[in-house]
Amino acid sequence: MSKEILAKTWSGWLMLIVEVVLAGAAALLVWANVEGPPTAIWIVPVVVLGILFVLGAWGFFIVEPNGSKVLLLFGSYKGTVKQSGFQWMNPFLSKRTVSLRARTLNGDQLKVNDLAGNPVEIAAIVVWRVRDTFSASFEVDDYVEYVATQSETAVRHLASSYPYDADEDTTSLRRNLDEVSVTLQKELQERLARSGVEVMEARLSHLAYAPEIASAMLRRQQAAAIIAARQRIVEGAVGMVEMALDRLEEYQKLSLDEERKAAMVSNLLVVLCSEHAVTPVLNTGTLYQ
Repeated sequence: MSKEILAKTWSGWLMLIVEVVLAGAAALLVWANVEGPPTAIWIVPVVVLGILFVLGAWGFFIVEPNGSKVLLLFGSYKGTVKQSGFQWMNPFLSKRTVSLRARTLNGDQLKVNDLAGNPVEIAAIVVWRVRDTFSASFEVDDYVEYVATQSETAVRHLASSYPYDADEDTTSLRRNLDEVSVTLQKELQERLARSGVEVMEARLSHLAYAPEIASAMLRRQQAAAIIAARQRIVEGAVGMVEMALDRLEEYQKLSLDEERKAAMVSNLLVVLCSEHAVTPVLNTGTLYQ
């Protein structure tokens, strides 16, 4: 497989001076013999100079910054010009423009199933540029369309490889956005290597459950959040009760039997785990009344 070759060019300003010299020489020949009869002695040089002037004019071209020209000679690849400026080359070379600027692909929202089979809406933004002009020009038919198609395929594959949401120990689309974006960029680079395209960045720009299950999944997330909060509250309350009992026994401030310890634990758990402020009941009798 061929690869990109950097072509050397002539300065366009130098060749412009040559063009002026050719035009001036032809004009002098015509002016010097304009009064005499036309003869082959001066007509032939004028015609030759005119042909050289026209052919030379076809060899001028301009390369913009972050641009390039792919050169072909009768269908044969001769190299790529990446140096910006006013330049000249063989006039028989055809020149195809390939931009080297960074481009952004804002992908459409796709509806796919995640790893758990839930329908989700997903979209990605891909920043890319042409790295190899030969591959971009001749390995694929249209490298811009190729990037768009392969990006959509990669996003679909990514969505089906991870669940939308999961526990902290499991990689998910919603929770591990940076890790998922890195995976997407690597997969895109592998898919686009044939086209000579470099993926500079790839990130998810939209991620949501499909409308038909969004409300149900929202209730599920809310329930999971409530359960997690309750678990945290209970763990903290149990730890505080244990600490209180240990401190009381350590400093021997209060001696309780097992029944009163159970009552104290129950009361503390109610106070610590309740969602609303607890109203205390004062006992004016003894501990056992």
